[in-house]
Amino acid sequence: MKTAAVTSPVCNADWMGSLSPALSSMPLKHLAVPGSHDSFSFWVDEKAPVGPDQAPVVKRLAGFFRSLGKKVMKKWSMTQNLTFREQLEAGIRYFDLRVSSKPGERGHEIYFIHGLFGHKVRDGLLEIDSFLSAHSKEVIFLDFNHHYAMGEAHHSYLLSMLQEVFGRKLCRRDCEEEITLEYLWQKKYQVIVFYHHSSAESCPLMWPGTKIPAPWANTTDACKLIQFLETTLGERARCGTFHVSQAILTPRVKTIVRGLIKGLRNYLVERNLPTIMTWVKAQKPGVNGVNIITSDFVELVDFASTVIKLNNLLLPDKAIT
Repeated sequence: MKTAAVTSPVCNADWMGSLSPALSSMPLKHLAVPGSHDSFSFWVDEKAPVGPDQAPVVKRLAGFFRSLGKKVMKKWSMTQNLTFREQLEAGIRYFDLRVSSKPGERGHEIYFIHGLFGHKVRDGLLEIDSFLSAHSKEVIFLDFNHHYAMGEAHHSYLLSMLQEVFGRKLCRRDCEEEITLEYLWQKKYQVIVFYHHSSAESCPLMWPGTKIPAPWANTTDACKLIQFLETTLGERARCGTFHVSQAILTPRVKTIVRGLIKGLRNYLVERNLPTIMTWVKAQKPGVNGVNIITSDFVELVDFASTVIKLNNLLLPDKAIT
């Protein structure tokens, strides 16, 4: 897979395995876990057609402006710089995954998608599995939450692929939501897959999307984002499940027009990061606290280390009331 040219973040390759027994024996849904938004978007294919996740008007504009249009799309489609392995080594343990077939392509191949097509899903899964095989106490969440241009045959192909690649590392969904890292280590489970589609209902190795709500603020305003994150955290108790706090801003059409050449990172993300990270640093995991927190461009402020350190607040001498 093509790698991304970035600065090296702090290595947190074994952070889960290094947690104290007091933390590894706590329900996983009460720990703070760093995640990435559109985790696969560190590389997109400018030569491929615009993805089926885009509105017809976007496809027409991209077709009209050709390579220039796709270069602009790339600047706004890419939300990460680090590859899967680099994210894993930095400490990211939750991956936000959107997938699609390529309309008109023969067979059932599945690709990552965010405006433009990314790598084949199989290549990404193999890269993740290679890391997990070398780090036996690390556990990851794979959240397949958007599927485009996929019929039953495509879903069957992807579900079989997941079982083929990860095998016995897959955690069964009949496990209690109170599962701990110690339980997962004992069973040698390292992968929890959430699959937001009815085709996975009969597969005991796929967890339903309802078990991992990820409320989306859909705003360009950092202050409104913080208000939304606080409100949705306050509603977490009645769900009793894993929870994703999406600490991300979403560009509107006018946002893209204003920052056309700069792109998502330079125009929207970097200038709002101080506000967002101030909120992240003030959080506490535990019952009704944060669980999974996601971000764009996770290497910019060593996001993963910041989230991981929140778990220290759960230690007995720093107990949360």
